[in-house]
Amino acid sequence: MTERAAASGTVHWVGAGLSTGSGLAALSEHADRVRLWHRSEERAADALGRLGLTGRVEPRAHTRDALTAELAPGDIVVSMMPAGEHASLLAACVAKRAHFACSSYVSDGVLEQVPSAVDAGTVVLTEAGLDPGLDHLFAHALVARARAVVGDGTPASYRFTSYCGGIPAVADDFRYRFSWAPLGVLNALRSPARYVEGGTETTAERPWEATRAHRVDGEVFEVYPNRDSMPFVEQYGLPAAWQARTFVRGTLRLGGWRRAWEPVFEELKTGDDTRIAALAHELAVAHPMTDTDRDRVVLAVSLAVRARNGTSWSGSYLLDLVGDAKESAMARCVSRPLALGVRHILDGSLPAGLNRAAGTQQRSRAWLGELARDGVPFTLRVDGPPVSP
Repeated sequence: MTERAAASGTVHWVGAGLSTGSGLAALSEHADRVRLWHRSEERAADALGRLGLTGRVEPRAHTRDALTAELAPGDIVVSMMPAGEHASLLAACVAKRAHFACSSYVSDGVLEQVPSAVDAGTVVLTEAGLDPGLDHLFAHALVARARAVVGDGTPASYRFTSYCGGIPAVADDFRYRFSWAPLGVLNALRSPARYVEGGTETTAERPWEATRAHRVDGEVFEVYPNRDSMPFVEQYGLPAAWQARTFVRGTLRLGGWRRAWEPVFEELKTGDDTRIAALAHELAVAHPMTDTDRDRVVLAVSLAVRARNGTSWSGSYLLDLVGDAKESAMARCVSRPLALGVRHILDGSLPAGLNRAAGTQQRSRAWLGELARDGVPFTLRVDGPPVSP
């Protein structure tokens, strides 16, 4: 195995969409050089102006060839591009012995390149944003606390839920405004969801049909399962002696969302890829997050364990953040954790090969402490009132 490529100190941030926020500014304070790659150099410069980073980050016009030409061993590429673009960006990193980071789930195209990345000494950091990312950190921290009380080998049952949503701070008739890629929102709804409910593994072919009410801190939201929850039972380190009564990772929406979205669901039932892409554009135009609107991010993760010997434990993390005039809540919650992960590539603490935000329970606790200090507020409740992280 080739030795891990030493970080050069140069970061290439690719894309300046809705999720690019103060994490980019944080990186400009820790890296020797940061470049923002966007559709044109002018657009990159405009984005830097909005972020207050003119003169601190270098604007670049993004093409694959232009980026590859500037990549050097040990550089870090941060992809804010759609998930389908990650594999080709990672291939360029592996070829140049550069490192790669993104906030998305691990795709097959990325997973296939992990052996080559290890051989090249390339760090591949994934699932390091909000969801996935912060949700993983919360889950690992809760599981660690529960294991310490209940014990790995003690027969027990548990209920685990993890719900996240970007929603309007002030409700509108549509019960939603688009604070991230509209097509991504719709395609997530088109994907079957697999989860555990009532002790039985369940699949919802149309996730919105499994919508139910969910109370968080006294407020009632609507939630539904999202994607495949089952691999995360092992990823979160839940003991084999514990049996899941509920295990679901899902999406959170304002109350009344399902009723407001009925016309959208009818389109999702019958529309092909072309129609759904067009629908995403139509909805984004009709329900945008404007400069005067404020978004809100709610991430609620909870775990309750009851052992056969009578021992029980429960805890929950809650992040509830409203955006302001400087930055949306979504941009802060995606870009800050991602920037923290990149800082740990810079300092050499992440190994070559595949890394997720929460690779270990120890890392989860450490990163949560760093994020709390970096301006990502959240609370932890353990069988009672809030306590410090």
